[in-house]
Amino acid sequence: MRLADRYKDRPLEELPLVFQRIVQNAIRDFFRRHKVRSAVVTPLSSLLGRDADEESDPLETLESLDTVRDMESPELQLSRQQILRLIESEITVLPARQREAFLLRYWEELDVAETAAVMGCSEGSVKTHCSRATHALAEALKAKGIKL
Repeated sequence: MRLADRYKDRPLEELPLVFQRIVQNAIRDFFRRHKVRSAVVTPLSSLLGRDADEESDPLETLESLDTVRDMESPELQLSRQQILRLIESEITVLPARQREAFLLRYWEELDVAETAAVMGCSEGSVKTHCSRATHALAEALKAKGIKL
């Protein structure tokens, strides 16, 4: 439906590529929604002990991620930010298929079969692309003095 609605003015030879991209995006959206919906959420009652009083709030006892990050030294925070920026810049240099496989597997946390379905290739191809991407990133980071 999206293809017919939005791309009716395009030449016929472009439509298979546009259709493939629409399908890939729809699959990615599905898996993202599924991941969020199926996230394991600890019920509040399980955070309370068996003999916990009714007045205590279990959320007050949990430390947030921001609190943990605030306890890190400024040097460690700066180092972490710099390394993340460097990794992001190196990811943009990867070939398109390697970048796609790497981001789907390690950023979106899809398994090999899901990644293969999204990319429209075999599981072996996904493994190959991911391996090449991780080796390329490791070499690029090593060349810049970052040890993994």
